[in-house]
Amino acid sequence: VSMLVKLLSPLALLALVALLAHPTHALVPNAVLLPKAFLLPIRRCFGLSGQHSAQIRMTSPSSSSSDASSTTIKDMMGSKVDCPQIGIGMAALGRPGYISLTHKRDFEGVGKSVEAMQERAYAVLDSAYAAGVRYFDAARSYGRAEEFLAAWLKDRGIAPGDVCVGSKWGYTYTANWQTDTGGQPHEVKEHSRENLEKQSKETEGLLGEYVNLYQIHSATQASGVLTNESVIEGLWNIKKGKGWKIGLSLSGVEQAETLRMAIAVKNNEGERLFDSVQATYNVLESSCSEALKEAKSAGMQVIVKEGMANGRLFEDGNGGPSREKLSVLHAEARRLGCSVDSLGLACIIAQGFEPMVLSGAACKEHLESNMNAIRLVKEGKVTGEVAKRIIGGCRMAPEEYWAERSALEWQ
Repeated sequence: VSMLVKLLSPLALLALVALLAHPTHALVPNAVLLPKAFLLPIRRCFGLSGQHSAQIRMTSPSSSSSDASSTTIKDMMGSKVDCPQIGIGMAALGRPGYISLTHKRDFEGVGKSVEAMQERAYAVLDSAYAAGVRYFDAARSYGRAEEFLAAWLKDRGIAPGDVCVGSKWGYTYTANWQTDTGGQPHEVKEHSRENLEKQSKETEGLLGEYVNLYQIHSATQASGVLTNESVIEGLWNIKKGKGWKIGLSLSGVEQAETLRMAIAVKNNEGERLFDSVQATYNVLESSCSEALKEAKSAGMQVIVKEGMANGRLFEDGNGGPSREKLSVLHAEARRLGCSVDSLGLACIIAQGFEPMVLSGAACKEHLESNMNAIRLVKEGKVTGEVAKRIIGGCRMAPEEYWAERSALEWQ
């Protein structure tokens, strides 16, 4: 016994030192975060560098098991971070108004003051990080999303090398923290070189070293941003000067055509400008599927937004044309005994272009349900063939889909 104790003691000590030196190691998948103020003195006792600011993650019995590690994107956007195929989109967490059929209900009893929204954002981000999520996506026009995300990363002591962060430029938030703007726009689009320079500086001022990816927000052929030589030059400068990957997000019926234009944007050496594309793709709107496969083949990372079609996948609150298209999805969810949202997102994860799928969850419960999509794919309940059948039964004409989306109200 005494010999066993002598053997185990140094091994236990080495294990503790390893955790202190590499606190984000995947040895502990179910975790809560210990305060940095508690961690740093212990690290110093072992003579470990205090530069690594991430916290020790300790097993928590209240944490649910994450299956995310089995369905990952390796080295997401050159960050050296392996990310599960579900990330967090901050559109519903950084401002009181959002285009979603469930947004008003999500904040009932909580309120939408700056303080209440930041507290909710922290709760969702904490839950996401504990579940293994490592990609976080914001934008200049998402109200205070960049501010909330930056504060959370620093307050939790998470180092830049432990997460992958993307943001966007091109829209300016103008709602002044109001939901009802009296008919005035919540955000104003400007794809100019001047706005690129201004907003990239603002993003860098808030998120600094955390930024891995900077995207044109809602690039369209009508905006002319992909043929604006000054803007393209500015994006090359950011890519070379700051080391950020460059991407674009898409919207509207011409997503596929716009994406193909973006794939063709190269410099004189034949280097492609765009490293990623963020597109709307869900069981109702899959018209850009072939273009996304082309982007994947060209070496671009595919990111999917609006996987829940702005809440339209749910039956309650959806009185539009899309409601009658969703019978296949709802029937399959009942058969599998899973939630509609997890099945809808699993159909996206199962696509051959291997997307990073953004959860737009506005509360922890929604996030936990969204994360089950990974389990459905991992367990083989949602395969490419199952997804093809569901999408085939739910698909809307792009013109019909986007007309319905345009009619949705901010709430």
